[in-house]
Amino acid sequence: MNFITDLKHRWSAGDSLVCVGLDPEPAKFPASFRDDPDAVFHFCRDIVDATADYACSFKPQIAHFAALGAEDALARLIAHIHASHPGIPVILDSKRGDIGSTAQHYASEAFDRYRADAVTANPYLGRDSLQPFLDRAERGVVILCRTSNPGAGDLQDLPVAREGGASRPLYQHVAETIARDWNGNGNCALVVGATWPEQLREVRAIVGEMPLLVPGVGAQGGDVEAVVSNAKSADGTGLIVSSSRAVLYASGGDDYAEAAANAARMLRDEINRHR
Repeated sequence: MNFITDLKHRWSAGDSLVCVGLDPEPAKFPASFRDDPDAVFHFCRDIVDATADYACSFKPQIAHFAALGAEDALARLIAHIHASHPGIPVILDSKRGDIGSTAQHYASEAFDRYRADAVTANPYLGRDSLQPFLDRAERGVVILCRTSNPGAGDLQDLPVAREGGASRPLYQHVAETIARDWNGNGNCALVVGATWPEQLREVRAIVGEMPLLVPGVGAQGGDVEAVVSNAKSADGTGLIVSSSRAVLYASGGDDYAEAAANAARMLRDEINRHR
């Protein structure tokens, strides 16, 4: 198993750059789940099964499960994806980053406990905080670079001095550092939000063919054409375009799975029109 290899194969075999985010919110589930004690697992499983044909990856968000005390449902969901949809990688969205033995435990949580193929991570404690993830060469490390939220620029746009006196935004320094120094095992990717198409273009120019996880399409308003035109790699791939709420809650009725499948298919097709 190798995350980057599986991702590239899925881009080709599934003809898709769509990542389906799995962010369960029981209040938004159809009424038929109201009395189901295992509603989180059953709902997410149904979404996975309905959208797998249109997905290059799945991205469960750990906080949505942990807040509900549904860590067991998360573990079973990832196991279900591996068993029922082999070859579609799972990115555990946990944005971990810490020092020493704590970082080791976070890596074990993602890769040994949950059996995720990749994990999102925060680089702002420095390389040693991510080394336990980077050392797992067969797994992916998807590192925050220029995030999709409105406050991203508060820190990520701060100027960093370069040799010779010029400066550049911190997110560009992060992108170059990871591409040049941290990606020795070829298992890194970067998170750059769909809400910042110009920054996507800049990061792509810095990192070459490295995969970019792009959240913010759909509910956050990111423009698909702008994302693809600015951030695709030379061969028309290179992207993991994530959509969560727009797929998960495409319908609040009994047709929730069919509606999710249609939403994922439509997003896939829209992306492909601009590749």
